[in-house]
Amino acid sequence: MQSIVIVNYGMGNLRSVQKALERCGTAAAISDKPDEVAAADRLILPGVGAFRDAIERLHSAALVEPVLEHIRAGKPFLGICLGLQLLFTKSYEDGEHTGLNVLQGEVVRFDVPPGFKVPHMGWNAVRLVRPDPLWQGLPNPCHMYFVHSYFVRPVDPKVVVGEADYPTPFAAAVRQENVFAVQFHPEKSQKHGLALLHNFATSS
Repeated sequence: MQSIVIVNYGMGNLRSVQKALERCGTAAAISDKPDEVAAADRLILPGVGAFRDAIERLHSAALVEPVLEHIRAGKPFLGICLGLQLLFTKSYEDGEHTGLNVLQGEVVRFDVPPGFKVPHMGWNAVRLVRPDPLWQGLPNPCHMYFVHSYFVRPVDPKVVVGEADYPTPFAAAVRQENVFAVQFHPEKSQKHGLALLHNFATSS
């Protein structure tokens, strides 16, 4: 049986992700050990909080290289919320901070018109802009749950799989080879989120 590891770097609703996978019939371990992260067959990088704190904790816990090693090996990877943003080149949250640079692009704050609040919080429709196996069985569009003040702007628009509007379109899901990441929280998105997690756990 393939192992799924949820990366524990001290920032993220780890148990919620683990419980959501259990509801899909899939066991997942939570680990802060670099060797266990590197050895995982499938890796999930969740995250809640500030970009700067997250990247510093990943470095201090010696987890950056195991995460990158997993991705370079072509093994399935899922980033959730802040776990999506960390994959990009840099973030402008409370200054300028360097990310993992797996995907080229930047993380920027919403600049929204009056009537729109930041953070963007709650249910929003995500529309698929190109096919992806993790979207199998999901409607298009489908509603997912978001909580975020920043969003990603990829250099290459072709990595964008799903978009949502707030009020203009932003990247809600991205894919580059074995790396898939979402801005929303599948573990809080009820049946559609569970379906996506199930697809991640069982995809070839």
